Amino acid sequence: MDGVKMSPFGDAAIRIQFGSVLSKELNQTIRSFSQQLQQEDLRGVTEWVPTYTAVTVFYQPDKVSYQTLTQQLMSVYEEVKDSKVPPAKVIYIPTYYGGDVGPDLSYVAERNHLSVDEVISIHSNQPYLIYMIGFTPGFPYLGGMSKKIATPRLESPRAKVPAGSVGIAGEQTGVYSLDTPGGWQIIGKTPVKLYDHTRTEPVLLEAGNYLKFYSVTKEEYQAIEEQIENNTYQLKQEWMEEANDESSN
Repeated sequence: MDGVKMSPFGDAAIRIQFGSVLSKELNQTIRSFSQQLQQEDLRGVTEWVPTYTAVTVFYQPDKVSYQTLTQQLMSVYEEVKDSKVPPAKVIYIPTYYGGDVGPDLSYVAERNHLSVDEVISIHSNQPYLIYMIGFTPGFPYLGGMSKKIATPRLESPRAKVPAGSVGIAGEQTGVYSLDTPGGWQIIGKTPVKLYDHTRTEPVLLEAGNYLKFYSVTKEEYQAIEEQIENNTYQLKQEWMEEANDESSN
């Protein structure tokens, strides 16, 4: 299977390892495989979880055996390995940078010998590939942040980081989907809810798509927040064929 490896993951799951080096191409293979799984609707399969380099498929052993399912999953992979990846979506996330919702923005700027405006510009000037969803429901692991604004995690994590907080940790950026403890450098906040259990689809984002931050004023943030509460906010999103997820040096 061209280096793809399958192995048991407990007694009711199979881990499919597609590679060991994180890349856009590997993510596209995982995305295609996951989409094909959705279409196949294999007997006994209950869910699957894509990660950076693998997909874990959970199943019911009383409905399908490990041997049978591995053969079926192999066939799914053969169907998609040379297929063209469908266009991805770009989801635009309004973000209010700094102020009381971005307490670490000034530190990120000072550490990298930049102005606050330069940090905001660099952080919001490109779409980020969503490699995986994890840590908490809806939390996106994003690829492609510029090294120019890379900043280590806090030495002492905060006891509570509000949902919607936009942070930096090393060369990664992300958005907290729930109120949780966390050690990322918080540079702003979005009113958009990445996880909402009352929605038909509770998790807003999906691995394989892209996220693009854009800066809004405090007043614009508050207006969007009110629209979200009233269920009148229209999230901006568009389809794209390609996106540059490589970080700048």
